[in-house]
Amino acid sequence: MSAIITEKFRQHNAGNFYESFSEASANVYYLMIGKATPFTSGTSGGTDNSPPTPADDVSTEFYTWDSTVALKNITSSDVSYALPRRDWANSTTYDMYDDNISSSNAATSGATNLYQSTFFFRTSDNRVYKVLDNNGGTAYSGIEPTSESTTPFALGGYVLKYMYTITASEQTKYLTADFIPVSTDSTVSAAAVDGKIESLQITAGSGYTDGTYYAAVYGDGTSAGTSSGAIVSIVISSGAIVSFGLTAGTDTSIHDGGTGYTFGTVNLASGYTFSDTALTSASSVGSGTGGAVTVVISPKEGHGNDAVAELGGHYVMMRTTLTGAEGDDVLTGNDFRNISLVIDPTTYGTSTVASASTHRQVYALKLTSVSGTFTADEKITQTSTGAIGKVVEWDSTLSILYYQQERFGDFGTNSTTGALVAFSGANAVTGASSSATGTPDSTADSAVTLTNSNTITFTNGYANPELEPDSGNIIYQENRKPIGRATDQTEDIKLIVEF
Repeated sequence: MSAIITEKFRQHNAGNFYESFSEASANVYYLMIGKATPFTSGTSGGTDNSPPTPADDVSTEFYTWDSTVALKNITSSDVSYALPRRDWANSTTYDMYDDNISSSNAATSGATNLYQSTFFFRTSDNRVYKVLDNNGGTAYSGIEPTSESTTPFALGGYVLKYMYTITASEQTKYLTADFIPVSTDSTVSAAAVDGKIESLQITAGSGYTDGTYYAAVYGDGTSAGTSSGAIVSIVISSGAIVSFGLTAGTDTSIHDGGTGYTFGTVNLASGYTFSDTALTSASSVGSGTGGAVTVVISPKEGHGNDAVAELGGHYVMMRTTLTGAEGDDVLTGNDFRNISLVIDPTTYGTSTVASASTHRQVYALKLTSVSGTFTADEKITQTSTGAIGKVVEWDSTLSILYYQQERFGDFGTNSTTGALVAFSGANAVTGASSSATGTPDSTADSAVTLTNSNTITFTNGYANPELEPDSGNIIYQENRKPIGRATDQTEDIKLIVEF
């Protein structure tokens, strides 16, 4: 049995995902950052120079929550459909739009699928064009296009269709070295005609009678004018049919593109006469051989109606920034190595889906009787309870120790019992490498105002993360080389999901 997953299926899934950010019962998405400690063969595998590929299993999701430092909400305004970036360059050969690219009818590049071919490009001023004719698979030769005409135009030996322009805001948010955002221009969409013929493929042949001829397009469409169907004009020079689009108005061209065509054929042996004009054609182009004019069927609703669907927008890009401490929730005293995307996490100790813009996801201790300075990534212990953890950041001004406990290695489970023991009580906490010590402040039962006016509410000197660990569903994970953070730094993070 032979089967395929079609482009429509991919776009359907991409559309469902895109719409889930803004629909009535929208999901809530958060970017997670974490993994402040290095990758090692003894714990997570890999190294900082060669991060491991995250495993798609249950345990990895649990471990990711253990090492998560902070989360930031990704809203509907942070999401765009996207396309692979293909920049215009003169003397480059591009593929052309065709309605039946396959293994038996490959594109100029050899692609056997339209959406894997190079049939569109972006110019230096961020206009995006679709190639309707590539002059028989030859290189573009001419100036960079700038036209925003709603009808196809000839330039550089090609016939092009203007699709849309990437706005300044879209450039800032979504333009990358490998991808471009895609959206539909409302003016172009309004001008699109369902089933209009706007492209032809020519086989030159030989031995035909020179001249200009008009031929009907037979099929299931009708004329946009007063004739009974679409009409193409055919120019024969030196016995051969001239290719479409080389010199607009003097070559094989579309006189009336018609409307409603889902298939069409051109019979070179039959001419056509307009019913209301003097435009006529000889009944035959002569006794030549090998020539053909093949109709290229437009996408549903016409070229330019839906740029996302027409250009293969089965990619969804999410973009967010982490600026400084983000209201004290995204700590700046350590680095991170893991980026994840989680759906519908809940607030700590509840089943209520989170809604705040940012969330702190580390435990915190308000210490008293502090001696020394705790250092990031060092092991901390509470001898009286057997609790073990890892320092994420030490706020010496407010005497707040931010820490995590993991389910493996030296930063969570007790080496003797294997148990994950929580820090508790007014029991001293000691840094393994710094020898710093401090005691949880049992009198701290109130909100402490932080540097950027955010607050943490402590109970007997302890504060939990803001979200319930292991809640929601992590649908994307990526391990990276260490990314350092600072109060005056902004990380611009883009995630691209291909469907």
